[in-house]
Amino acid sequence: MRIATWNVNSIRARSERVVDWLERADIDVLAMQETKCSDDQFPAMGFAAAGYDLATIGYNQWNGVAIASRVGLTDVRTAFDNQPGFSKDADVDPAVEARAIGATCGGVQVWSLYVPNGRSLDDPHYTYKLEWLAALHDTAAGWLTDDPTAQIALTGDWNIAPTDDDVWDPALFADKTHTSEPERKAFRAVVDAGFSDVVRPHTPGPGVYTYWDYTRLRFPRKEGMRIDFALCSPALSARVTGAEIDRQERKGKGASDHAPVIVELG
Repeated sequence: MRIATWNVNSIRARSERVVDWLERADIDVLAMQETKCSDDQFPAMGFAAAGYDLATIGYNQWNGVAIASRVGLTDVRTAFDNQPGFSKDADVDPAVEARAIGATCGGVQVWSLYVPNGRSLDDPHYTYKLEWLAALHDTAAGWLTDDPTAQIALTGDWNIAPTDDDVWDPALFADKTHTSEPERKAFRAVVDAGFSDVVRPHTPGPGVYTYWDYTRLRFPRKEGMRIDFALCSPALSARVTGAEIDRQERKGKGASDHAPVIVELG
C-alpha cells in the first residue's frame, strides 16, 4: 500500500493535477492539507471518477484537510480528542479549526494534520500551535498505550523543521517560528511517544526539502524547508519498505509550494 501526504495549497485550483498525480504515482491513500474550501465546495467528482472515496473537513477558504482512499475509508473523525481551538477575542470561545481528520484506510488509521503556523514567537498563534501539538501528543500517546499494535500514520504539514538540516539557512530562521526549540521539542515529544519519522531514513539530508516559498526563486535555488512528515506507530513503521519526496510535483505552472511525501508499505 502507498500512503502519501501533500499540502495542496487550494484543492479547487489543483484538483485535476492532484487526481492525475494520484493515478500516475499509484497512490492508495492521500492525506491533503490546506484544501482551502468548505466541504460543499470540495471538487469531489474527479476523485470519485478515479475510484477514490473522500473524507473532508473545511469551513471556509482557510485551512481544510481531507483524505482520499481507494482501499476503504471508515471511522472518520474530524478532530482528535481535546484538539484546541483558536480565538483572537478572549471573550469568545475558541473555535476548533479544520486542521485534523482521521480515517481507517486499508486497516491503517491515517491522519491528515495541518499544524498551526505560529506566525511569530510573540503571536497568539504561536502559543496556540504549542497547545495544539501538546494535545496531539497526549492523544496519540494514549492510542499507543491503549493498543501498542495499532497501525497509525500521523501525516501532514507540521510547520516544524525538526533539525538545522531541515532548512536551507539555519541562521536565517534563528529566533523565528518553525525552528524554535519549543516547537522542535514538541515534535520530538511525538517521536518519543513512539511515532517514527519513516521517510527520513529513505531520504537523508541535508538539502532534502518538502516546501519552497513561491518568492525569491526559492525552488530553483534549492532554498527550502523540510516540514511535511509521516510519523508512524511501531507496528506501522515495521511495514515501511520505502519512502520518497516527489520533488517533480513542485515544478511547473500551477504547482503547490509543497511536494508530496510518499510512504510504501509491505
